[in-house]
Amino acid sequence: MAVTPEKIDIKLNINGHDYAARVEPRKTLVDVIRDECGLTGTHIGCEHGVCGACTVILDNEAVRSCLMFAVQAQGKRIRTVEGLADGDNLHPVQTAFIEHHALQCGFCTPGFLMLTVNALETNPDLTDDEILDLLSSNLCRCTGYQNIVKAVRSTVAEMRRAPAR
Repeated sequence: MAVTPEKIDIKLNINGHDYAARVEPRKTLVDVIRDECGLTGTHIGCEHGVCGACTVILDNEAVRSCLMFAVQAQGKRIRTVEGLADGDNLHPVQTAFIEHHALQCGFCTPGFLMLTVNALETNPDLTDDEILDLLSSNLCRCTGYQNIVKAVRSTVAEMRRAPAR
């Protein structure tokens, strides 16, 4: 006789909105974001933390959402790719990815966007070596990375020119 896993009630704060869900404790954050909260911009790739497609920002830190349980994210602020734009105004990193053709199939794009946004929020003055090191942590099978690197460099240059707030 099969035993049905017990489900628990959790609440996640994603992009400033609360989502209630009833989940098995073993359910990953990426699965709950997509299946229970309906936010499908975060992609599931390798499910081993290698590819970076599932990258989200959790309390100001880029994390692989396939490597953590949803219950671990309770009480934390989660940002997904759906939360980058401000209405119709795209985030500068999103704009740079479009302008520099930094995507092809787009599967890896949400992970690269979240990784880049988090890195620039932490250090808006990334060097070329830091950009290359950062982007080497995510996988893209289509672009060869050159245009992704150009997009990030462009955003860093734009941030350097922008007046301080």
